[in-house]
Amino acid sequence: MTMPNFIIIGAGKSGTTALYRYLEQHPQVYMSPVKETNFFALEGETVDFRDPSAPQRINSWSVTRLEDYEALFDGVSDEIALGEASPLYLYDAQAPGRIRHHVPGAKLVAVLRNPAERAHSAFTHLVRDGLEPYADFGRALAEEDRRVADHWSWIWHYKRMGFYHEQLKRYFDTFDREQISVYLYEDLKSDPANVAGDIFRRLGVDPQFRPDTSVRFNRSGIPKSKAIHSFLMTSSPLKAPFKRFIPTRLRKRMVADLRNKNLREPPRLSPEMRLRLTEAYRDDVLKLQDLIQRDLKGWLEP
Repeated sequence: MTMPNFIIIGAGKSGTTALYRYLEQHPQVYMSPVKETNFFALEGETVDFRDPSAPQRINSWSVTRLEDYEALFDGVSDEIALGEASPLYLYDAQAPGRIRHHVPGAKLVAVLRNPAERAHSAFTHLVRDGLEPYADFGRALAEEDRRVADHWSWIWHYKRMGFYHEQLKRYFDTFDREQISVYLYEDLKSDPANVAGDIFRRLGVDPQFRPDTSVRFNRSGIPKSKAIHSFLMTSSPLKAPFKRFIPTRLRKRMVADLRNKNLREPPRLSPEMRLRLTEAYRDDVLKLQDLIQRDLKGWLEP
């Protein structure tokens, strides 16, 4: 039975896709071919999220059976570090206990982003993919409680996902502190190679390896052409020849680059909404900076 020995637990829209892509380049690292397995959040459950994207997305790709989860690591050969990345784990209350049960010695990696900006980025991500019914962020936030009650999946929990202290504390209460590595989105964005190198060192693989960090993965934005964006995002028979002749990693890089070129910057978070969210998160941020021993006062500035 092969299981991961490290897990990227979140947070969503904080660079976890980019980090997954960087780590999988290392020859001593094996990453699950399914990026968001969600196994430790949804083990044994019938996945029945009811948001606009659920049937084609989270309901279809989530792994809920142990034997299916183990099968994701059948491709392991002589890699040292075996991992997966599911941002739902930080947010989900059951995930820490399930991780502790199945892989108690696993190393855990979290990347945290200014929660107001993270919420807005999740919103623009769904606007990008045509999955957010409202173009106004404030209107979408007003719908959050109803959506949670109606069992929409976690990415629509814009505000709730930003209370990192209460989420991360569950892990600090469950695992030894030495098992948990916490980075800030600002660090990953400004010096991704250094963050990747530090993680390599913590995982016991060659820390001198430098991944290609030149492409931005899972970038939010507004498509210049909806048709091009839809083609790049969905399966199509026209893509079959490329899958046969172009290696998977190179193909993913090419698609990410094409998607980025088709995106323009989304509208910025308004000062009024930033202030409103910042005040909602203030107490949690102050507790969080004590928990992780990082200065987060910049997150509280207007």
